[in-house]
Amino acid sequence: MQSYGSPPVEEPKTRGRHRSLEAEASILRATLYLLERKPLRQVTTDAIAKRAGVSKATIYKWWPNKSQVALDAYLRVMTDLVVMPDTGSAETDFTVQLKSLTHFYKSPLGRLFSQFIAEGQSDPGFLALFRERFLYMRRDAARVMWRRGVDRGEIRKEIGSEIVLDLIYGPMVFRLLAGHGSLNDHESEAMVEAVFGGLRQPGYAPKTTKRNGRQRLQTEKHFETT
Repeated sequence: MQSYGSPPVEEPKTRGRHRSLEAEASILRATLYLLERKPLRQVTTDAIAKRAGVSKATIYKWWPNKSQVALDAYLRVMTDLVVMPDTGSAETDFTVQLKSLTHFYKSPLGRLFSQFIAEGQSDPGFLALFRERFLYMRRDAARVMWRRGVDRGEIRKEIGSEIVLDLIYGPMVFRLLAGHGSLNDHESEAMVEAVFGGLRQPGYAPKTTKRNGRQRLQTEKHFETT
């Protein structure tokens, strides 16, 4: 996985509400660097500021606490590392994406997801922010795959996207939080296949093209190397 151990930058001399993109990037890199090595509760704002080469005041200008810094950093790296494929088949798209997502959640940074959930149990404000800035954004991105499947006649349109997304991703999240079952490519394939057994539009015949085959191979190679 990509390393976030970039050297700190000097804090910009110009102060104000307008964010310095260089300072912001340094803060997010420093946060990711620390979170790869320590759980969220052990990472302090002081440590982030020191690593980033900025003052605590600069961090608090833009984020109210370290948890929200971590959330922004987490979302940025997840967007970079988790694929959102378009292979021409919704079932293939969800399978490839769930595999990629599972690989990420099993990584040191990915395990931060469980810590965010735990943090939200004692901080309702943070939990609401987690839903708004992370959960809903990720679901909107996945909903695009569902919509393509409905438009192609692959997915039964009477089953709403909220239910579909819960059925596909719910088992993986439950296993991640409870730790009672394995998380691997085989399980991801089985989860999506089981859902599509009831989701697939009767009589739908997928079109196989060389483009779709190439794109599927490319997306699979992407998460195999992360």
